[in-house]
Amino acid sequence: MARPVTLFTGQWADLPLAELAPLARRMGYDGLELACGGDHFNVQQALASPDYALRQRELLADHGLQCFAIGNHLTGQAVCDPIDERHQAILPAHVWGDGDPEGVRRRAAQEMKDTARAAARFGVKTVTGFTGSSIWHAVYAFPPTSQDYIERGFQDFATRWMPILDEFEASGVNFALEVHPSEIAFDIASAQRALDAVNGHRHFGFNFDPSHLGYQGVDYIRFIRTFGQRIFNAHMKDVWWGKGDGTVGVFGGHTAFGDARRHWDFRSVGRGMIDFESLIVALNDVGYAGPLSVEWEDSRMDRVHGATESAAFCRRLDFPSAAGAFDAVFDQRDGSRGMAGR
Repeated sequence: MARPVTLFTGQWADLPLAELAPLARRMGYDGLELACGGDHFNVQQALASPDYALRQRELLADHGLQCFAIGNHLTGQAVCDPIDERHQAILPAHVWGDGDPEGVRRRAAQEMKDTARAAARFGVKTVTGFTGSSIWHAVYAFPPTSQDYIERGFQDFATRWMPILDEFEASGVNFALEVHPSEIAFDIASAQRALDAVNGHRHFGFNFDPSHLGYQGVDYIRFIRTFGQRIFNAHMKDVWWGKGDGTVGVFGGHTAFGDARRHWDFRSVGRGMIDFESLIVALNDVGYAGPLSVEWEDSRMDRVHGATESAAFCRRLDFPSAAGAFDAVFDQRDGSRGMAGR
């Protein structure tokens, strides 16, 4: 069978789950990747209440929906980041606390450990998310930035995330980093370096999202073939690049999404420049059998219209892997005559 098509709910946190679930079904989805935001999935409630996970599951089932992963991107971002006022807007109040940067980072790390336990209680094997990065601000190497400086950033990531990943292992859950600008891994080279920093921890892998790679000039198909066994979840999100009026480059020019001057912008799935045909082939080749999770972002389009067409696009695009080579039918060693004998 082809893969289930799910919707990541992060961009829909303004809708209560009881309203979003029937809408998602009407838009054509098989399930939801529940974000830890709004009332979609609450980590602390899942741990405190014996029946919370059951109630959330029943709500989804009432609308014919499944869940294969939960996402805790916002809290994960704070684990390694230099903390500033922007983080207060995205973090739960108990994680932000008094806003002391190191305290925020430590509480965020604890919340990610709790997320692993909550995911296990909910019955999913994957948590998608961000890691943050202490060195993202040094992505452009000026003032001159030594490799020792960069290595300290990767070691900070390892120091903060190894205990979290050990909790994921104890819970039987995988953490899937969405490789993304502002994270410790944002392309193939940095993804490999992050994997090496945590000594190839078997519960650390990736949430593959081509939209964050394509406009950078990173070969997103090569990413699949490089990290195939580490791809624990796949976001379907589109992007175009080489647009705008030439006044804004790849770094975005401090413009807002949807600004016509921008060199690149996210698009509804199938409306941008990602080669999804090659992407599906590559996912099949590496044996990825998880969901295709639409993360819908397009500043120029009504989201219900866009999410509906995205679900239909993914369903038309996807196909199950072959059971064997197409020319196996020509093999005459069983004594029968195949096409090749005619």
